[in-house]
Amino acid sequence: MSKDSALAVRVTIARVEQTLADSPAFVRIEPRFYVLRQGTAYVYVQILPWEPERAVVRFVAQLVRGVEMTPDLALKLLRLNARLRFGAFGYVEQGSCVVLVHTLLGGETLDADEILAALRDMSVIADEYDDRIVDEVGGQRMQDLIDASVASAFFDDFRDISILSERADVFDA
Repeated sequence: MSKDSALAVRVTIARVEQTLADSPAFVRIEPRFYVLRQGTAYVYVQILPWEPERAVVRFVAQLVRGVEMTPDLALKLLRLNARLRFGAFGYVEQGSCVVLVHTLLGGETLDADEILAALRDMSVIADEYDDRIVDEVGGQRMQDLIDASVASAFFDDFRDISILSERADVFDA
């Protein structure tokens, strides 16, 4: 990353964090990577260097995994893309995932109103369409996947505790 690009990234980080700091839905995961939750949807925000002197803010909402992309679904998503103010639906073959993505130019010209307008639209659309897509073609919303992951971790921990209690006699010796 060039010196000028690093400056643009730092300015962009400051603008994003200052704009979203008071939101209870906003979580910093690691430097330059954030998550916002809206209902059952999650919008990931990543700040990336771009060109020699620029930065971009990339918004990605993974809506539904395990979806078979059919011509009918593709046409519906393309029609929706023509009506969106911010973002566009896409498909990631790995994971069979329908996504909603948008990019803003970062740096000195990025302002709070721009960040908030894009995020509001993205999060509302993501929360609405994850449910619609699951209802129509199946798959799992990101919230479903997270819930399953948490439950799995809980039951794995519970199983480990059960195994220890079965072996409690080992400690009595």
